[in-house]
Amino acid sequence: MKTIGMIGGTSWESTSEYYRIINEAVRLKKGGYHSAKILLYSVDFATIRSLSDNDDWDSIAEMLITIGKKLESAGADLLLLCANTLHKVYDPVQKELKIPVLHIADVLAKEIKKIGFTKVGLLGTRITMESEFYRKRLQEIYHIATIVPDAYHREKVSEIIFRELTQGRILDSSREILKTISNSLVSDGAQGIVLGCTELPLILKSRDLKVPMFDTLLIHAASAVNFALQK
Repeated sequence: MKTIGMIGGTSWESTSEYYRIINEAVRLKKGGYHSAKILLYSVDFATIRSLSDNDDWDSIAEMLITIGKKLESAGADLLLLCANTLHKVYDPVQKELKIPVLHIADVLAKEIKKIGFTKVGLLGTRITMESEFYRKRLQEIYHIATIVPDAYHREKVSEIIFRELTQGRILDSSREILKTISNSLVSDGAQGIVLGCTELPLILKSRDLKVPMFDTLLIHAASAVNFALQK
């Protein structure tokens, strides 16, 4: 079994789900007392949040590269950045590491293409919804178009993520808001809804939506397990 390296803490609320899902998947696949081999580095989310608020992504990249090299040296065979937004600096991080960094949008795209969808709605942090690093990758490599909420609702989704979900607050009122926003994207032509933030699965479940939901946390974690168990 290969060792999975994880850079988490962004936020720890979702990182704990990564840990649970990966270990449950390994136990299911291998049986008995088996669990995953994991090296987890959990960062101080406040530091990342401050740097991103100041648009200092170079410093975030440097931090992740330093941590990634530590995990690599400690024996990690694969690295997960346990947040969609952190993939904004995927390229410089992967460039400096010898082990593969499993891009969350790549494994997401494979799941979307299995169903044959070509247009999906994207919910996530404002940075993920508005920046090119995520949507452009889906479009240019996988020919999957993404649509996002209008500016007001993009800000609303981001507020729910940062002010509530990363703080462990799950509110029914916010779930209803996210359902309404998702339904609006479906009305605009989205064939499915991507939960492009690893906190969103804490509040939204597939039963809440009228169309297929793509849980990037679950997809990312499951792909890491497949990598770790392949011979």
